[in-house]
Amino acid sequence: MKHLLYALLKVTSAIGGVLSIGIIIAVFVAFLILPQMPKLEENADFELQVPFSVYTQDGKLIGEYGKERRIPLSFSDTPQLLVDAILAAEDDGFFEHPGIDIKGIIRALLANIQSGQTAQGASTITMQVARNFFLSSEKTYSRKLNELFLALQLERQYSKEQILELYLNKIFLGHRAYGFAAAAKVYYDKTVDELDLAQIAMLAGLPKAPSQSNPVTNPERAVKRRNYVLGRMKQLGFITEQEFESAKNQALTAEKYAPDIEFDAPYMAEMVRQHLYEQYGEDIYGTGYKVYTTLDSNLQTASDQSLRKGLIRYDRRHGFRKTEKSTDPLNPYGHLQVATVKSLADKTATIELANDEQVELNWEELAWSRVKSEQGSKKPSSAKDLISAGQQIYIESTEENWRLAQIPQIAGAMITLDPKTGAIKALTGGFDFNLSKFNRAVQAKRQAGSNIKPFIYSAALEKGYRSLSKVSAEPLAIKDDSLDEGVWLPGNYSGKFYGYTTLREALSKSLNLVSVRLLNSIGIQFGIEHLGKFNFDTKTLPRGLSLALGSADVTPIQMVSSYAVFANGGYRVEPYFIERIVDRDGNPVATSPSTSTCPYCPAYSNQDTSYAVQTSVTKKPTKLTLSPANAYVMTDMLQEVVRSGTAIEAKKRLGRSDIGGKTGTTNDFKDAWFSGFNHNLVTSVWVGFDQPRTLGKRESATRVALPIWIDFMEIALKDMPETSIARPDNIRATDNEFYIVSNRPEYKDKAFVLDTIQTETEQKAEGLF
Repeated sequence: MKHLLYALLKVTSAIGGVLSIGIIIAVFVAFLILPQMPKLEENADFELQVPFSVYTQDGKLIGEYGKERRIPLSFSDTPQLLVDAILAAEDDGFFEHPGIDIKGIIRALLANIQSGQTAQGASTITMQVARNFFLSSEKTYSRKLNELFLALQLERQYSKEQILELYLNKIFLGHRAYGFAAAAKVYYDKTVDELDLAQIAMLAGLPKAPSQSNPVTNPERAVKRRNYVLGRMKQLGFITEQEFESAKNQALTAEKYAPDIEFDAPYMAEMVRQHLYEQYGEDIYGTGYKVYTTLDSNLQTASDQSLRKGLIRYDRRHGFRKTEKSTDPLNPYGHLQVATVKSLADKTATIELANDEQVELNWEELAWSRVKSEQGSKKPSSAKDLISAGQQIYIESTEENWRLAQIPQIAGAMITLDPKTGAIKALTGGFDFNLSKFNRAVQAKRQAGSNIKPFIYSAALEKGYRSLSKVSAEPLAIKDDSLDEGVWLPGNYSGKFYGYTTLREALSKSLNLVSVRLLNSIGIQFGIEHLGKFNFDTKTLPRGLSLALGSADVTPIQMVSSYAVFANGGYRVEPYFIERIVDRDGNPVATSPSTSTCPYCPAYSNQDTSYAVQTSVTKKPTKLTLSPANAYVMTDMLQEVVRSGTAIEAKKRLGRSDIGGKTGTTNDFKDAWFSGFNHNLVTSVWVGFDQPRTLGKRESATRVALPIWIDFMEIALKDMPETSIARPDNIRATDNEFYIVSNRPEYKDKAFVLDTIQTETEQKAEGLF
């Protein structure tokens, strides 16, 4: 068709008859163009593609996602000077012509025939709108004719102001900016009413070649185009000679600006993006939806800072890793900044910060640990043992100055829920999202270690045990044909053995042998079924006594939501992170399930609401999965862990009586956990290497994970009154114990005591060797 039209136009050019052009075009349109033209009424809505944005619960922007950056702009809100600049650059007869410029079209046709190319366009603003909404950008005569007749239709159906508003919002202006409001933010970080004359002329000149002639990609060409627009504005009387000269001589001020992210929470923002993409597909990127998450910005800041501080603290204990000078520039991560070593003295170094300021690091700020290298580890004796002149290094701020730092190799995650609803209030998936996008808070499956013990103890309470029931903590041998030795010999972390030990003390000290005997006593299958009442997947739990010591692989989000059951009095909550979604006009699109741990609400619906976004707001209770009495006793036992056990440091630093929790360390110190709570917040911390390996001797959860949790809770619980849950009716109290009065006669007031010394027959009866 292109060749046919080209031949016809060659003929009409040869005969030079304008009448012939009109006849041929009319015939062509009647038979070929009009049947293929898009129907304008089918696309009359002109929905603009606007990125969707993600916010914290308190309205701070944490992410923006879309193929096109666009900020809708109405004609009434558009500065007149911008309108004048666009008309001067693109179509000064816009308000007079019927949508097409007849003289310009004929001039362009003749020029293209003479050159043998289709480079010249003569498009009016209306024709550009028709092309951008309905047609491709290919330069062919058939597309041009489509564009022409669509422009005429647009002019019949819409006012000039409406057409210009479509142009203001739809036109591509480079660097993913569509529309002038978006371009003002991309190039100048301003709204359109904040732009000066030179900046307005710069933007008005972009539609001709937005990718090649924008002020970021090609400043020189962009300035020439800007000055051309200014000249046209002066010629048309839109600006004075003085304004023209002043703007023409103005220095280029454009840069490429990123979206105005107000708050740093990239792990959560990416979770939202993935979730909505799974729901809506590619369409989500143009909806303009505003998604409000459950994140509390204050808690999120505390979570990020506490985890980074804890990972750096561990990393510093294991030495400074000297690296050779590299030509590749370093990138800042977390709170760590990049500096350049300018010079070295014996035990000082002069460094240059990113702002060109030079500071001196003293010996204490340099030599805070032994130096690790391929040759081994040694104590540094001078600055050159650590760094080299000209080298880029990482530094972190101190109260008085800066000190040498490094990116920690250790990884970690922290997640905090509201135990009453399951709302995720803070989530940190690693040291820095830009360093690793792997979200360990929801994706990392690691062995639970002793963090799983409270759920075994809870199962024992269901079987009639009490917190003062005594279980043997003596050595134990268990037949296991999967081992080379044929026998498993579990031991306590301390290496010590005990006699009769109450469950309260055993949990407080995290005695492995008691946990194994408990699980064996209640039955492995019963224990697995009980763990299924929480948020553990029973299909993946080990079918052996090693379950009692945390051989199950779990994610931090599973762990924290399971501990929430203790914190809220026995109700299972499903974690969720989207509070509500509204469209670009603020109308509700969806809300998350509104849940409550209210024991007086109607019966719970079994519908799975995990990560769901519901379209209606219905207040419903969560599922009562554990008896309130069991949750009450377990909470008291976990508070004992803080009062006198492995988490006593939390009591010393926080000075509260309403907090409970449990440490968790796996075999060979490969994983360190701490999960703890009061009745308003529940938080789990995990620390380990992404590729599992030992954290090092004595690097237990008490030393590695617990301090991170304490650092966080010092901020999170500040000014929060202590809380408690009312004691259930079937709980009895003595001077040193709360215990459950069971309705079942065989368990009423019964305290199990397992013999310290068992015969071989008794051991075999229990499944032991």
